Amino acid sequence: MRVRGPLWAKVLIAAGTVLVVLAAGTAVGVLTLAHRYNAAVHHADLLAPGSRVSAATVHVTGPLNFLLLGSDQRPDNPANGERSDTIIILHVPASMDRAYLISIPRDLRVAIPPDADLDFPGSTEKINGAFNYGGGGIAGFQLVSKTITQLTGVRFDGAGIINFDGFQRVVALLGGVDMCIDTETRSIHTNALYHVGCQHLRPWQALDYVRQRKDLPNDDYDRERHEQQFLRAVLQAARDQGLIRNPLRLDEFIRAVGSSLIVDTNGVSVADLALALRGIAPSSIVGVRLPSHGEYVGGISYAFPY
Repeated sequence: MRVRGPLWAKVLIAAGTVLVVLAAGTAVGVLTLAHRYNAAVHHADLLAPGSRVSAATVHVTGPLNFLLLGSDQRPDNPANGERSDTIIILHVPASMDRAYLISIPRDLRVAIPPDADLDFPGSTEKINGAFNYGGGGIAGFQLVSKTITQLTGVRFDGAGIINFDGFQRVVALLGGVDMCIDTETRSIHTNALYHVGCQHLRPWQALDYVRQRKDLPNDDYDRERHEQQFLRAVLQAARDQGLIRNPLRLDEFIRAVGSSLIVDTNGVSVADLALALRGIAPSSIVGVRLPSHGEYVGGISYAFPY
């Protein structure tokens, strides 16, 4: 079953860099897989100049921050503008042994800065509109990065964007994932009913489940939490299946990941980044909720930080 829905920017690091590391298990495996991955993905300067840190040395050290974005736009058609459904700041502390996924509510009301190159005067509205105002693709991502840096003061060590179709292929290659459902959920897209309890979800079921936010107790917060749980499940499945030990599946997996991604590693090779992040296990990835509340402005519902 084909399911349309939000894209999984957070899986840049999971299905791209961190997932490469977790699937490998040895330094040699990491290097081999990272070099293949580096050649397979699309590379671009996604971060605006004022939103990136100074280029790192070959010895990657923490703390690190990555900006991850999901959109329906395809890597081979970056001019096609869309709104971003998923915006994540991924923080790796100096210890380099864990990671924090900080989900930015897509309805967060922010000041999107002007951009003379885009002939965009600036606007105050939902943050997920910044990608579209930039025209999607690289320019859209750069406007998102400028908006996030203006909002938080954070500059980034890298960035990535992933599309939904490609990620769906990645999950299919894993044969689905194991997830523990905490609230009985009826899909508004497929009418499927997901019962409370731990179970194995087929690819379309997993992606359908994490799309849901209507009728959940905490709406978008619950969806963000389910997405973060889903990420850990994907990472665990990749590690458990030992993709590095199966060359045929490994190549297929890398092609699926590569066709889904545009990355910006700020001049650092994927191999060096992968080695630096090799200590992060799926259980060490922590989801963080950005405290906010809903409020109507001019008849439009927005999220505001506390």
